[in-house]
Amino acid sequence: MKFDKSKKILVIGRAGMDIYPEPPGTKITDVKDFSTHLGGSAANTCVALSKLGVKSDLVTCISDDAIGEYILNKLKDFSVGSGFCRKVDKVYQTQLAVVETILKNNQSILYRNNSCDLQLKKDDIDQINFQDYSAVFISGTALSSNPSREAIFYATQKTSILNLPLIIDLDYRPYNWESDQIKSDVYKKIMNEMDIIIGNDLEFNISDNSSDGFYLAKEFIKKKPSIIIYKMGEKGSKVFTKEKEFEFGIFKVDAIKPTGAGDAFNGGFISSMYQGMSLEESVKRGSANAALVVTKVGCSSAMPDSEELDKFINQQTMEK
Repeated sequence: MKFDKSKKILVIGRAGMDIYPEPPGTKITDVKDFSTHLGGSAANTCVALSKLGVKSDLVTCISDDAIGEYILNKLKDFSVGSGFCRKVDKVYQTQLAVVETILKNNQSILYRNNSCDLQLKKDDIDQINFQDYSAVFISGTALSSNPSREAIFYATQKTSILNLPLIIDLDYRPYNWESDQIKSDVYKKIMNEMDIIIGNDLEFNISDNSSDGFYLAKEFIKKKPSIIIYKMGEKGSKVFTKEKEFEFGIFKVDAIKPTGAGDAFNGGFISSMYQGMSLEESVKRGSANAALVVTKVGCSSAMPDSEELDKFINQQTMEK
């Protein structure tokens, strides 16, 4: 799969504000001070790409208030394009996440009522010239309700016409879905449109309302997708293509939190594929990027740059 390196990656999904108790290791119940960071899976993925030398534009809706302005400022700081970040009425709110920098019994509390990112509409998609992009990445949370769900499918139609690579992180979150059956139907429909699918065991299970997501992943590789990455946490990952199946381990680190790894993997993997590296090397770099992020406070602000990632890979061994 080839990417046009003269063009950006388009990323569709949510942006938010993450709030961390300080110093690291402090429980929310005991906190006296906080630090704030850009958050949201799509925004984090954009930052991960940017830090690794790949430009991106984020498509989302943000609240027309100081928190929305905070997000725009942070996107600018990280050199992420925000021209398709539409402000919406303050009745819709930007997601806030209060997250502990603690590995065991980690508390991550999300405030996501009337979420503004789910107000994405077809009109927002019509503002985009998809020919300006090398690929389109979708965060699955954007599928959880309308009008965002319809906007996402509309974007996939426009992308497919141009034969641009379509990538999804299934990114399942339990809120906003009407029912398990709708959730499964929507996920299966979108997966049929993708070229690359990234998800963990739970997310593939959810897509089938079953406990055999591994079987679902193996079945979907027989359809349109050309790459499926099935993540298994501490057990590593399995990668399926039309021709073969790969198995990868993990990079063991002294983690201080569990959050941010998935978004870091997305950035490490996609940036490597974009830069023409092999599938095996791209998965390895995605896994290394994920390992580095869980050793630091925050998600977006913890994303490593190319020099740090290369140094880590040269000094560490992926273990089965």
